[in-house]
Amino acid sequence: MDSVTEHAKPHQHNEHEGHAAEGVQRSDATATNSASQRSFYKSRVAIYPKLVHGTYRRLKWLVMIVTLGIYYITPWIRWYRGPGMPDQAVLVDFAHERFYFFFIELWPQEVYYITGLLILAALGIFLASAVLGRVWCGYACPQTVWTDLYVAVERWVEGDRAARMRLAAEPMSFGKLRKRLTKHFIWLLIAFATGGALVFYCADAPTLLHDLVTGNAGTFAYAFIGILTFTTYSLAGLMREQVCTYMCPWPRIQAALIDHETLSVLYRSDRGEPRGPHKKGQPWEGRGHCIDCNQCVAACPMGIDIRDGAQLECINCALCIDACDEVMEKVGLPKRLIAYDTGDNIERRLAGQKPRYRIVRARTLLYAVLLSAIGLFMLYALDTRATMGLDVLRDRNPTFIALSDGSVRNGYTLKLMNHADHARELILTIEDLRHPAMTAIGLEDAENVSSVPVEVGPDTVYPLRVLVTLPPSAIHSRSMDMEFIMKDPKTGEESEVHTVFLSGDLQQ
Repeated sequence: MDSVTEHAKPHQHNEHEGHAAEGVQRSDATATNSASQRSFYKSRVAIYPKLVHGTYRRLKWLVMIVTLGIYYITPWIRWYRGPGMPDQAVLVDFAHERFYFFFIELWPQEVYYITGLLILAALGIFLASAVLGRVWCGYACPQTVWTDLYVAVERWVEGDRAARMRLAAEPMSFGKLRKRLTKHFIWLLIAFATGGALVFYCADAPTLLHDLVTGNAGTFAYAFIGILTFTTYSLAGLMREQVCTYMCPWPRIQAALIDHETLSVLYRSDRGEPRGPHKKGQPWEGRGHCIDCNQCVAACPMGIDIRDGAQLECINCALCIDACDEVMEKVGLPKRLIAYDTGDNIERRLAGQKPRYRIVRARTLLYAVLLSAIGLFMLYALDTRATMGLDVLRDRNPTFIALSDGSVRNGYTLKLMNHADHARELILTIEDLRHPAMTAIGLEDAENVSSVPVEVGPDTVYPLRVLVTLPPSAIHSRSMDMEFIMKDPKTGEESEVHTVFLSGDLQQ
């Protein structure tokens, strides 16, 4: 019994130790999981991009000036269209339901042209992405352009990278507060100008500017400017790279648009590795050209290291190319250690083969063909589109009226549209019915007639109430097809709309 007890005690003791060890392991695992979960919510690390000089920085300055110039100046361009017409070149006229773009005028019924423009824009970005990766993100995206402008203001007020980092680390003082307030004040002015410029696209710019200054503009105008001021200031000034990384879907979408032949900003590891510091006079044999100076990281507005390979955060702004070229020039090595290239070319050079660059390939050819085809179709549609239109709405209650003589009457509301810049006399008739009699409410000499002449002013929608009456001998069905036809006798242009004439249970 004692021997059994003696053997049992150690066994019982080991079991407790096992449970204790298992508990420790569980605690460690829980701590590890908690730590890994916390890592997904890492606090934002401030990025202070360094100013660089070179080809791509000059290109970005040029794109910024051109795009911002187009955005801010376009509402003020005048374009004469005739008496009574707005003389603003680009105008979204909500009050009169029109969109003007220089010599083009679009009506609500022609919204498909806007759809076509959006498709062309999408295909254009697809083609650019297939050729040069995220070139849209790096140069022309509004978030990139305005963020670049905000960073330029920050650099002008607080200094370049090193100065801004020192200022951020300093305790609050009068000098620091003055710089911060100056920077944010200029940011708000830019944001306010951004919101104001967009509102000018929706009304006559000089008139709206006067109303805004005198306080006579509508509430909607002030509210819209305030909203866009807030969003511009927040996205370009405060959030910056976080918009591209977390909010924008384009980094995820572009993976389906590029292939192994797409040119992107890449670190040429075949030439740069193995990397390491280099002193003047040391030989370059047995080592790569990258001296690990981290200037490419300092110049990156996204705060990434391009040498780590393709990354979702990289917007292909190419500023790291300029930063690296400056260093290569100082150490006496060829430029473009970082360049527009493909991963396949890096492997080809490592294998002793020549690099290959192919812009024309199945993907780019498809995008180009679709872009050209849709563009040509839209030009043809604009060139041949009708200058007038007709809409018809049949009365629903009552659907018909039976008259004392056995005739049946239906009511219709018509909209006669004249897209031309001059008045036109249009003739309204009916087809597919026998002996119809029309009565146009409000027009003289237009009662129980076979055709109605209507004068429609320039760029006008003319509403017209029409009553159509059929004699008993012409009624052969409860529902009869018919067409309203509107014709310009001078040009021969016609517009027709199909509808029905209802007679209920009447049978003749």
